Amino acid sequence: MRLVNKQEILAQIDERAVLAEIEEGFRSFARDEAQVAPVTHLAFPKANGECHIKCAHVGEDDVFTVKLATGFYDNPEQGLSSSNGFMAVISARTGTPLAILQDEGALTDLRTALAGVIAGRMGARQGAKALGVIGTGIQARLQAQLYCKLLGFTRVAVWGRSEEKAATLVQELAAELDGIAVTMAESVEALCADADVIVTATASREAIVKSEFVRPGIHIVAVGADSPGKQELDTALFARASHVIVDSLAQCIEHGETANAIASGDISSDRLITLGQVLLENKLARADEAITIADLTGVAVQDAAIAKSVWSGLKSVEADAR
Repeated sequence: MRLVNKQEILAQIDERAVLAEIEEGFRSFARDEAQVAPVTHLAFPKANGECHIKCAHVGEDDVFTVKLATGFYDNPEQGLSSSNGFMAVISARTGTPLAILQDEGALTDLRTALAGVIAGRMGARQGAKALGVIGTGIQARLQAQLYCKLLGFTRVAVWGRSEEKAATLVQELAAELDGIAVTMAESVEALCADADVIVTATASREAIVKSEFVRPGIHIVAVGADSPGKQELDTALFARASHVIVDSLAQCIEHGETANAIASGDISSDRLITLGQVLLENKLARADEAITIADLTGVAVQDAAIAKSVWSGLKSVEADAR
């Protein structure tokens, strides 16, 4: 079994190729061609941390993936990343562990951001170019970078509960994103007033985006509420939405934004459509003035897709070296 460090892993990443692999993973999931196990959640409230364990086998792939990811949100105050973890690549022919990808959470962060890009592309109205990002961490940064790089967004506004962290992220994004207008929003309400797409990327446990802030035409991509007890969106938003896209029916009914809205009676599960189904149909029949929501809790097919991509790249490098 091979142990692969973060530097080796990142050298194999082709964002556009991985994006296509993740899209196909969602399509396979929608066609019932993927095995996805229920998510295991562990909470560490005293340390403001959590752990997720996810695993999947997609189609007739030669390998399957088991992923462990942690999020300990006070770590940056200690000079540590808030994300960590690894992915195990295992033979689907023999059950033999082939590799441990010691990505330190980087693959989970990237696959989450790429799913956000997919959900934004499929759900936003035509001509959307202004992104509002709520959050100041790793995921907020990645979403902003990839929306501009892969979807051609030209404006980014950032809001965070820490004004200092939001200002720092704005400065860093402005330096990284050539030609992109990056600003700090004074409030969530101000951010909502100017955005075409809003991405929420926090570990909040209470609604940040109130229904009255959201004007017609906005598409919301919620990525923070990936475990029980989390919430970023006012449940009343779901009653206003023309479409609610979920990455996994089972997961989103069990926890996250959609689960909160079902519990409050603002939406019923029969109104949900999966991201995989939207990809299979290659469109979302939305009106320009509609409000739409994508609720992403993180599905193991994403992990399987990105781990397979890295593993295939490593094998190719080894073959070329022989």
